[in-house]
Amino acid sequence: MLELATLGAVVEKTTGTRNPTKAPNDSFIYVDVAAVDNTQKIIFGARNILGNAAPSRARKLIRTGDILVSTVRPNLNAVALVTADLDGQIASTGFCVLRATTKVLPEYLFYFVISRKFVDALSSLVAGALYPAVSDSQVLAQSLPLPSIVEQRRIVDILSRAGGIVKLRREAEKKSAELIPALFLDMFGDPATNPKGWPVVMLPDVLAYPFKNGLYLPKEKYAPEESGEGVEMVHMSDAFYGEVKRGGLRRVLAEEKQIRDYGLSKNDLLVARRSLTYDGAAKLCGIPASDEPLLFESSFIRLIPDSGKVRTEYLLYYLNDENTRRAHVLSRISGITISGINQAAMNQIPVMVPPLPKQGDFVERVSEVRSIQSQQAAATTTAQATFDALLAKVFAVKGNP
Repeated sequence: MLELATLGAVVEKTTGTRNPTKAPNDSFIYVDVAAVDNTQKIIFGARNILGNAAPSRARKLIRTGDILVSTVRPNLNAVALVTADLDGQIASTGFCVLRATTKVLPEYLFYFVISRKFVDALSSLVAGALYPAVSDSQVLAQSLPLPSIVEQRRIVDILSRAGGIVKLRREAEKKSAELIPALFLDMFGDPATNPKGWPVVMLPDVLAYPFKNGLYLPKEKYAPEESGEGVEMVHMSDAFYGEVKRGGLRRVLAEEKQIRDYGLSKNDLLVARRSLTYDGAAKLCGIPASDEPLLFESSFIRLIPDSGKVRTEYLLYYLNDENTRRAHVLSRISGITISGINQAAMNQIPVMVPPLPKQGDFVERVSEVRSIQSQQAAATTTAQATFDALLAKVFAVKGNP
């Protein structure tokens, strides 16, 4: 049978540490857990900082080919392979650093730690914990099949080809996501300068009703999970995808009057009143059509556009446009730990108002683009499922410990 080995048996026992505060005027690149994209499994947000500003967790020395495994919230699988441009830099102590010995290829290790088998094994260790984190020793105790180096190369080649297809699909999705902002700019011009001279009014002037903040309900008003009781409610974490995704939202036991007062329709928009990130504050999302009631909680402000002045879809893309946000929205966001916007600040946001037929043309073209995006998303899902199936097959092999 195929040999099994623990990670601890195939990686270096020590990978080194460095305290950057001992060189306070020297800069270094710091990789924390937030710098890892847990979807693409890459490091994308490493920061260049001075030693005198180094966080206390900036201590782990990293080298080209190391695999970083986040020990915090292992179910999110924030892992990445260290590239040559980060050789000799410093990572957070929130990572377990895996440095391959001659027994294993770094790429083979990488594919193992993104497999469902590895993720599930670590997640089971923190089930029910208030602070879901594992130790380095728990990571190193995980076992993986250990074929010959020649066989590892063959496996890596197959998985890299399948992973490459997933990457191409994600890049195609990213390109299609850029179509609508480009279309908006082409049809209406830059909202910051209004080069086409559209009429401009204040945001309240294009609404059918005044702004309305969402509903606060105490925890005892939340329905038990998977009970199917009550009605769905949109929370802050549900509203950063352009449109609310229904079917998996938390449900609440609301009264009929609350459903009437805080109900949402497909013509409404929600603005995020609060966000843990500056960029997330005052972002809008649309509401999908549904016969089932939907409420919104107190982290949001509801907008009901006046259909005689503005199309809902136009207002959504206008207010979410990066040029609009830079020129008219971001300066009105306040807060330090939690960024936010209030109704008074929203009263001051100007809105370009092209003729309704022009807005209607935009909405029709957006529908066509969304069809393309849906196809791209389906292709990505298929490619990811194929890749995941290959990973499962490779690392489900049983062997001798």
